[in-house]
Amino acid sequence: MTSTHAFWLAGRQATGETTFDVTSPWDGRVVGQVSVPTEAQVEEAVAAAYAVRDEFAATPAHVRAAALDHVSKRLVERTEEIAQLISAENGKPIKWARGEVGRAVSVFRFAAEEARRFNGGEAQRLDTDLGGQGRLALTRRFPKGVVLGIAPFNFPLNLCAHKIAPAIAAGAPIILKPAPATPLSGLIIGDLLAETELPAGSWSILPVSNDRMPALVQDERLPVISFTGSEKVGYAIMDSVPRKHCTLELGGNGAAVVLADWASDEDLDWAATRIATFSNYQGGQSCISVQRVIADASVYDRLLPRIVAAVEAQVTGDPSDDKTDVGPLVSEDAAQRVESWVDEAVRSGATLLAGGKRDGASYAPTVLTDVPAEATISCEEVFGPVLTVRKVDGEAEAFAAVNDSKYGLQAGVFTHDLRVAFRAHRALEVGGVVVGDVPSYRADQMPYGGVKQSGVGREGVKFAMDDYTYERVLVLTGLAL
Repeated sequence: MTSTHAFWLAGRQATGETTFDVTSPWDGRVVGQVSVPTEAQVEEAVAAAYAVRDEFAATPAHVRAAALDHVSKRLVERTEEIAQLISAENGKPIKWARGEVGRAVSVFRFAAEEARRFNGGEAQRLDTDLGGQGRLALTRRFPKGVVLGIAPFNFPLNLCAHKIAPAIAAGAPIILKPAPATPLSGLIIGDLLAETELPAGSWSILPVSNDRMPALVQDERLPVISFTGSEKVGYAIMDSVPRKHCTLELGGNGAAVVLADWASDEDLDWAATRIATFSNYQGGQSCISVQRVIADASVYDRLLPRIVAAVEAQVTGDPSDDKTDVGPLVSEDAAQRVESWVDEAVRSGATLLAGGKRDGASYAPTVLTDVPAEATISCEEVFGPVLTVRKVDGEAEAFAAVNDSKYGLQAGVFTHDLRVAFRAHRALEVGGVVVGDVPSYRADQMPYGGVKQSGVGREGVKFAMDDYTYERVLVLTGLAL
């Protein structure tokens, strides 16, 4: 018998009238059965969050911090169990799943730390002009209201953590909608939050279907929306609620630039290994996975065979095996889409150097060169284990190639020259530049997000807290300053 997982309604477990199965993309087995909230239960959760918003905003910092610390510690204790669950429902290789749990541990710990120091207030003398004599402004931040967090499938635990933890730290109630394909990892967070003393109603985790999302998006009691997912859906949300605050973490087609000074055998081996690993980790299903390699002509001929060899060395197969580097995509439909894009590129003149084969939901790690600029795989986010390699002449052409994209999430620049690093930081139209490594590096405390069609706003605990709150100034009068 497959166990039925309850959802979390205003801090308590509840079940609805229907269920759906969560299946493994690796072998199709049923991983779990999830109860679906009714319309009345969704309304109850929203009403409870809205009703408790003032109480929660006034909750002492130590209470919120203690709850966040508790979740962080309990994640550590249950690491292996949760990693196995992530791997089962998502198809993520177990070694990457363990890493995801470790990142979520950090997110909740960072949030506990930020909760303790957030909103301390900034004082500003106003007697810089005659009319401000004896006046002092004190600025503090207050929650904008209830947050609607909408999480994706590719990091089913950590990206739920990036919605929930900053909201709790800032004192903002949250309704979390996990991805329908991978709800079990998000529901686990509810198990741990339920062990804390947070006010009833301050959080709910509702595994509703995507077609029920618009009603939540439109609900005026949910003034803040934090969405991670596709460009199409993200901007449709923003366009539908122009007066709400939307944080959108959307797609990318991450570029790794290898410049002429990154030229020793050791340099090129390192670059090739990092590129191969992070074009294929999570099955390529990461917004900052390496999709494009842009290599200077002076190193291209030595770098390309190293990349191909490193990609072919990636171990594919059963995600529960510790040796597996690359597991399946989230579904066979996803793998078929990747297959169609690669086939289109090859028909258009691209050269296939590795991979290019599909087996059910799995797609072999793939390397392409000579890809036409108009090919879909050049223009869009592939979200699969596929890498394109391009030769350029010099720094200016390399940076122009990075910017020749509607996306702008992160870029990696392999250079030893600090002056080049600063030029890259100025020139590249992205939310983050990683020097000496691939664009796939993300520390969970740093500001993370993109420009152009890669979204608006920033994640990273402190920066999400800023997005969830607004400044309110208090002017004190008649003071001897």
